[in-house]
Amino acid sequence: MWRKASGRYSLIVLAMWILFSLVSRFWTPVPIWTTDGYRIWQAPSRDHLLGTDGTGADILSWLMAGSATNLAISLLAVLLSGLLGLLLVMAMVSRSSGVSQTVVVLVDALISLPTVLLALILAVPLGPSIAVVVVACGFGYGLNLARIVRPQALLAAESDYVRSARHSGVGSFRIFCTHLVPNVIPVLCVQLSMSAGTSVLAEAGLTYLGVGVPSGLPSWGHSLTTSVKFINVFPLTVLWPGLVVTMVVVALNLFGDALRDAIDPVTNPGLRAAVAAAGRSALRSGERQETSAQSDDSGHHVDNAIRTGEGDQSCR
Repeated sequence: MWRKASGRYSLIVLAMWILFSLVSRFWTPVPIWTTDGYRIWQAPSRDHLLGTDGTGADILSWLMAGSATNLAISLLAVLLSGLLGLLLVMAMVSRSSGVSQTVVVLVDALISLPTVLLALILAVPLGPSIAVVVVACGFGYGLNLARIVRPQALLAAESDYVRSARHSGVGSFRIFCTHLVPNVIPVLCVQLSMSAGTSVLAEAGLTYLGVGVPSGLPSWGHSLTTSVKFINVFPLTVLWPGLVVTMVVVALNLFGDALRDAIDPVTNPGLRAAVAAAGRSALRSGERQETSAQSDDSGHHVDNAIRTGEGDQSCR
């Protein structure tokens, strides 16, 4: 991944995101709850590197603290969408045609439900919370992941080694985990990285609508929401959180593509050559073991013949 410019960019940005998230748990340039009514909407300075917002809070400190919130939302949304997507794929490639067709129709019907509408429905009983963002994003992205991964999983399910495993008595769940999932990992990486990037955008949009992260919790969506009303007067306060969100979303999308190119033998010539070399080495090792086994068998036959001849002479 490091050999490509896109891979380097994504790794650097994601490493900085994780680093700022960890550091913000213990330290920020200015305590995030510290406000100064006499220093609102200040331009970048030595005391406030990115300036202050409408309450006099330090923008850099809020962005650092919000990075941990957005990282948690992205990880939870990816985990939920991955689990839901794989469960749906396992049902859609089931040997029972009735189950598979029912799940396919159900996914096609539910995938038309917008994430924003689902978040609004969940916000009625739960109120604005991180759970609303995670469940809405995980549910919507899981359906989309299942629909995209299904053709690749069906192709692997019709392969000869999967049929051999079924004839050998291997269970469906074990076949799915050991044969189908490894075949869809490249596609899965791309879709999960895109889901993580879209969840960052969804958090900002849902928070702006008032159904996302609650007001007492720092997030990038809150930084945008509190500053967007004054974009014509104080554009820098909107520029910084918007720039951070853009950089992270682009990095997540490029990360999935770079990871797919790195782990897929079809797109990585070096990995394909290494796999071929490992196969040839294993073949030579098997041939040597077979040759040594044959020589051992012939030696045993000679020893037995000699012992038999000596026994006949003694009898005579």
